[in-house]
Amino acid sequence: MEKYMKILENKDLTREEFLPIWKEFKEDLNTGKIRVAEKENGEWKVNAWVKKVILLGFKFGKVCEFKDGTIDKDTMGERKIKIEDEARKVSPTVSVRDGVYIGKGVTFMPPCYTNIGAYIGEGTMVDSCVTVGSCAQIGKNVHIGAGVIVGGVLEPVGAYPVIIEDNVFVGAGSQVTEGTIVKTGAIIAAGVTITGSTPVYDNVNGNIITPNEKGQIVIPENAVVIPGTRDLKSKFDGISLSKYVPIIIKYGSRVELEDLLRP
Repeated sequence: MEKYMKILENKDLTREEFLPIWKEFKEDLNTGKIRVAEKENGEWKVNAWVKKVILLGFKFGKVCEFKDGTIDKDTMGERKIKIEDEARKVSPTVSVRDGVYIGKGVTFMPPCYTNIGAYIGEGTMVDSCVTVGSCAQIGKNVHIGAGVIVGGVLEPVGAYPVIIEDNVFVGAGSQVTEGTIVKTGAIIAAGVTITGSTPVYDNVNGNIITPNEKGQIVIPENAVVIPGTRDLKSKFDGISLSKYVPIIIKYGSRVELEDLLRP
């Protein structure tokens, strides 16, 4: 960490000085030695300095054409997934930017994209047409269904990334963005949208989950969230209006998902 802090403090830093450190930094991201956010004493903490170094990577990069035809900053590039990583990249249409931690047993189904700074824990499934945004933190044994968007955030550097804890199921076509935290064991049904400003209606406990003091929506452990609506006051004669809201309809184990979703 000390060597990275030094380059952040160096106001006269040059590209030539930065590039060797940047190579080490990306390798530390790839191996999980450093990460954008981590849990301390049960609470998630953002390592803003990690984001700052990533931003320097863009600043000092020069646009170039890679051998595969990609045109990007030369400081970026593709994350190489090796056989010893014990992860599966099922097709060349799977794209993972360099600087992503990939745990053992992770599966990437084509096509999908994972951006720099993301962390994907052991045994997680990233299904087809999924986008995992920059710095998103995803735990172990998570299922991210087809077409899901997991939002990313690099700036502001102190902002929380999307955090999806262990054993979460995110159904097809859902969107989880703006620093939302989905706690362990939660089930997000297909088509649910959760943002940092989306109130979540807990129909089990009769309360509304609103952004906390850090601006995050926190989905509780083992919550089962489905898409729903709430009525709005209408100023149009004869027309009823409603607004989309996520609704927690029960709390339970992920293994109950099949029973929940069975027609």
